[in-house]
Amino acid sequence: MEKLAVLVGLVLLAVAPGAGAGAGAVQCATRTHAKLRFTLCRVDARSGSLALYYRNPGNSTLVHDFAGLSKNIAREGKRLSFAMNAGMFHPDFRPVGLLVIEGREIAPINRSDGSGNFFLQPNGVFLIDAAGPRVVATDEYRDLTPAFATQSGPMLVHRGQIPDISAFRSRSRHLRNGVCVSDGATVDFVISEEPVTFREFAEFFSKALKCAEALYLDGSISSLYSPPMKRDDARAQFGPMFGVAE
Repeated sequence: MEKLAVLVGLVLLAVAPGAGAGAGAVQCATRTHAKLRFTLCRVDARSGSLALYYRNPGNSTLVHDFAGLSKNIAREGKRLSFAMNAGMFHPDFRPVGLLVIEGREIAPINRSDGSGNFFLQPNGVFLIDAAGPRVVATDEYRDLTPAFATQSGPMLVHRGQIPDISAFRSRSRHLRNGVCVSDGATVDFVISEEPVTFREFAEFFSKALKCAEALYLDGSISSLYSPPMKRDDARAQFGPMFGVAE
């Protein structure tokens, strides 16, 4: 099992009583912004257990889904308390961009041009290293040695602003998920509960969460695993996944 053994710990920061579901390391709450519903899973990277998962333990086959991930976690005597798809991948499930697990680079940083959401600039990287968790633009990812990293795109918020690119003027609506680090230690995972535009999704990060840097993870296949919320989305098979094991 590939998992982050050091530097990464997650305990959800408190939400208002009754606002969330779950106990222990992870709690998820549904919030409304501009009459649109989003589920927010807020975690504190100072304690607990967050990992990126990609391959099954002991071989090179891929996990692919929350059910397989949950079984792998159970074999370790733990339970999966949270999972979410973690960045874009090719049809054969290879990561499109950077993937680092336990300090080992599975796929390199991708600075190429191309078509599709991943290549919209600025794109970026969510990472955790000795300095803690953060989101950085790909062109700022230099001389870093993360324990844990995934690349995707576009950036939803960069330097406090929603990027001035055509995607944020599009009326196309999809389910979407993304991530930001709201206060230096708190990692916010978000999934929309209904189809939203890029701008509507970005505004949740910029206006509701006050994130200075936020990263889009994916759309349409966006999925959440949260037993307390009775969520076990099975919209697709995945490449990399975030997971919290307790």
